[in-house]
Amino acid sequence: MFLLLPFDSLVVNLLGISITVLFTLLLVFIIVPAIFGVSFGIRKVYMKTLLKIFQWATLRIERGAKEKNHPLYKPYINGIIAKEPTSLEEEIKEIRRSGSGKALDTPEFELSDIFYFCRKGIETIMDDEVTKRFSAEELESWNLLSRTNYNFQYISLRLTVLWGLGVLIRYCFLLPLRIALAFTGISLLVTGTTVVGYLPSGRCKEFLSKHVHLMCYRICVRALTAIITYHDRENRPRNGGICVANHTSPIDVIILASDGYYAMVGQIHGGLMGVIQRAMVKACPHVWFERSEVKDRHLVAKRLTEHVQDKSKLPILIFPEGTCINNTSVMMFKKGSFEIGATVYPVAIKYDPQFGDAFWNSSKYGMVTYLLRMMTSWAIVCSVWYLPPMTRQPEEDAVHFANRVKSAIARQGGLVDLLWDGGLKREKVKDAFKEEQQKLYSKMIVGNHEDRSRS
Repeated sequence: MFLLLPFDSLVVNLLGISITVLFTLLLVFIIVPAIFGVSFGIRKVYMKTLLKIFQWATLRIERGAKEKNHPLYKPYINGIIAKEPTSLEEEIKEIRRSGSGKALDTPEFELSDIFYFCRKGIETIMDDEVTKRFSAEELESWNLLSRTNYNFQYISLRLTVLWGLGVLIRYCFLLPLRIALAFTGISLLVTGTTVVGYLPSGRCKEFLSKHVHLMCYRICVRALTAIITYHDRENRPRNGGICVANHTSPIDVIILASDGYYAMVGQIHGGLMGVIQRAMVKACPHVWFERSEVKDRHLVAKRLTEHVQDKSKLPILIFPEGTCINNTSVMMFKKGSFEIGATVYPVAIKYDPQFGDAFWNSSKYGMVTYLLRMMTSWAIVCSVWYLPPMTRQPEEDAVHFANRVKSAIARQGGLVDLLWDGGLKREKVKDAFKEEQQKLYSKMIVGNHEDRSRS
């Protein structure tokens, strides 16, 4: 027993040295650069190395699949049905011409007309524009993550060994490192904002609050090994305005807040999130709502209006879609943010899914599971574009203004611009959408009948 004591002492000493070295490396290469907003370029080298490995693995898997006659992984496409932008009237006219040969101005109902609605219904079921926006984006290549290629089959020993080595690196090295960084960033955020909150209001408090927030968000960004490219920084949101962006993930907040200083808007939570919110609001004028207040649109609009009218207050960060979309499109913006008459600063965010899928499918994964998936991905790589500020035109209503901003974001981010409400993720289609097609068809029949009566 006594002979084992020196060995135990050696193990303890080695463990202590390892922890000290790890903490020193974290402090020197990650935490300190995050405080000063600098980078040593380690993450970019890491990204370039991964790209070369992915390219080799993809070529190897394609070659192996051909040799063994396995089906190749099909790349992602936006649609599986070719659709042409034609109107209801034009399509029914074509069906009648090819079928009964009767003219469209016949006021009576034609049995062949039902084929139009049957075909549209089947197309919608087969190629649903809404549902597929809430599932993970498909990849054209394999990134050594089994979650991104369910069709992967055994190809070679080298590929299997490479995949196993990747699992060890991601779970045994990157995951503990990232958890330590996330814990450090959140702890500093709560502690720093609480201390700054006790300072009297003034420039000193504002300066310290800004840099505490930036420092902590940058540490959290490094906890995800996030590699972010910011474009057109001269268009960054300014005080008294509203920053609106497309929404893919809860980490969108961290992505934007690590490059700017924003007032957040959201519902008051309990637990750890509630502790963070209470600490943050002491140092910065964030806008938090009680659960009962969120449903009161007039109260929300009043609070937001009061905030933006004070030009000394920070720009508000809002995601008007109201839910996360899978990085392929932008869906309908809620009009509330565009009714209050403030300058809007659009921001487009586009993630590169090669290194990790940032989309949060809240219907499938809880927050803890989602964060675990993020922290066991290779990295989070994205581009952020700051668009020129936009204001509401004199004759423009809030809905058209929201659609104009949405179109600009979609165009810049290379995303599909959709008119559908993201709320359809959990709700049924409103009757108004169904009645719209009925009204168009009825108007076509009745309108033609009235025109013929006049003649």
